[in-house]
Amino acid sequence: MDAANEVVDEVSGWLRVFADGTVDRTWTGPKEVSYLLDPVTPSNKPDDGVSIRDVVIDPDSGALARIYLPEDAPESGKLPILLHFQGGGFCVSRPDMNFYYAFYSSLVKKAGAVCVSPWLRLAPENRHPAALNDAYASLMWLRSVARAEVSEPWLESRADFGRVFLIGDSSGGNLVHAVAARAGEEDISPLVLRGGIPIHPGFVRSTRSKSELSLQSDSAFLTLEMVDKFLGFALPIGSTKDHPFTCPMGEAARPLNTLKLPDFLVPVADNDLIRDTELEYIEAMKKAGQKVEVLMNFGVGHCFYLNRIAVDTDPRVAQETEKFIEAITRFIEERR
Repeated sequence: MDAANEVVDEVSGWLRVFADGTVDRTWTGPKEVSYLLDPVTPSNKPDDGVSIRDVVIDPDSGALARIYLPEDAPESGKLPILLHFQGGGFCVSRPDMNFYYAFYSSLVKKAGAVCVSPWLRLAPENRHPAALNDAYASLMWLRSVARAEVSEPWLESRADFGRVFLIGDSSGGNLVHAVAARAGEEDISPLVLRGGIPIHPGFVRSTRSKSELSLQSDSAFLTLEMVDKFLGFALPIGSTKDHPFTCPMGEAARPLNTLKLPDFLVPVADNDLIRDTELEYIEAMKKAGQKVEVLMNFGVGHCFYLNRIAVDTDPRVAQETEKFIEAITRFIEERR
């Protein structure tokens, strides 16, 4: 075997790192779930009541974002914007994956919103702060559209730039916090951040929490191996999980009471391996005087709502997903 083609590290099912630094993200887990990871082709003709298109948001790098527009949204009204940051431990997943299409198509129809989901650079090829810089750049692109510096017809005609909500799942939840904190220090007008929704955010510590030690994950969306290896790939070399990006409630992070943040809705799943550190973050935010609402889903695990198979076959998962979407919708509607 060519030494350059030798696998030097891997995360079961998700990725393999080779000696020459290349990465293979071909799914090697259970075949029955592989379709959830398949790309969905954009279409300007509404499919399931939602039109989707991909747009270039950075001509220099060719960076893309996917836009979801609900068909039944009132023509006369402007729609709130959901700026979505993908999860995947900063190492895997793309905005065009089937499970994102299924969920965000449902959410924009229910919430009457337009969703913008940028492609983020992945680790280990691109360590922190690459994903954060990309996420923030997508917010600045929205600002450029709002200021008529660049053109995006769907947003110009349909979006309410005064009602922007940051939303992200798992590691994307880390980005919600970090982007909101950075935006609070800069002039993003005429954009107005009305809320942040870090879903099952990847907030952890170097030491195992009780939930990490006691809960058994049967989900391909999160295992202890994924927590440890993905963050090892994503954080700056030499960093631990106490890094401010993964532990914003820790001593190394900027005090939470010094941040200018919008209202937050933080969904938590009671069977999530990292539930306890998510709850620690919530309590630290409240203690710091930040406005935080908690949504607890029961009998489900990390990013349960993205598992379309479970949503379609398990009544509990379906019920909790409906509750989940309704809570996000209400949070948005209350901030008109």
